[in-house]
Amino acid sequence: MPPAISMITLLTDFGLRDYFVASMKGVILNINSQARIVDLSHDVPPQQIEEAAYLLKSSYRYFPDGTVHVAVVDPGVGSNRRALLVSTSRFYFLAPDNGLLSYIFDEELSVEVRVIENKQYRLDSEGATFDGRDLFAPAAAWLTKGQSPGSFGRLTRDYVTLPIEEPTVAHKVLSGHIVYVDHYGNLISNITPLHLKELQGVARKSSSDVTIRLGGTEIQGLVVCYADGDKTTPQALINSNGQVEVFIKEGNAAESLKCGRGEKIAVS
Repeated sequence: MPPAISMITLLTDFGLRDYFVASMKGVILNINSQARIVDLSHDVPPQQIEEAAYLLKSSYRYFPDGTVHVAVVDPGVGSNRRALLVSTSRFYFLAPDNGLLSYIFDEELSVEVRVIENKQYRLDSEGATFDGRDLFAPAAAWLTKGQSPGSFGRLTRDYVTLPIEEPTVAHKVLSGHIVYVDHYGNLISNITPLHLKELQGVARKSSSDVTIRLGGTEIQGLVVCYADGDKTTPQALINSNGQVEVFIKEGNAAESLKCGRGEKIAVS
């Protein structure tokens, strides 16, 4: 595992209207005034663990080695759900044990998972509704101050994961689903170029010949960029994260197609 550096990212469903995010930053800076804090997002829809997991997966690897990633979307706050500190070959992650770190467990190497048990890393509080401030923020700050991961608590191999569904090919049809809808209404699927190559090997088709079906709409072939799209008709492309994405040029595909996360998408 790398040495922790004084960089902490925050991912929550807290929004920016209330005092929640500011309080977390205050706690961090009170412990380590040199900490650099980066907001990944605070606009995760309330309690949507799957969306938070996708956002974390899409952004964490672009930070320097030793970055401490804090992700708090926590419907079980105050219950017996555990708090985790995960160390990998490049990063640290702090999050509730509710599946939010599923992609990290799936993608990262040399994963070490600990339960945060040491009360030294927790603020005293009358209530049990704000572990983002009272537990995850101070734990992250102390980590950047050089505290050993081993001092936080015991190792565990028993942690919660969400099912990560891979696209399937049957009868020359590639079936996947929408995993995320971005700010522009673009519909992002779990289908990648590797899955398309698998389909092409079965169906002997090029990417320009494929037909994409989503929400009762058929899209013929893939374009290269948004500028190649049409302002009235949905189009599809491979985005910079390597996923098939359905969009409408300068429009909102999610609203137009009345589709959202979990919607089935098929390629043939």
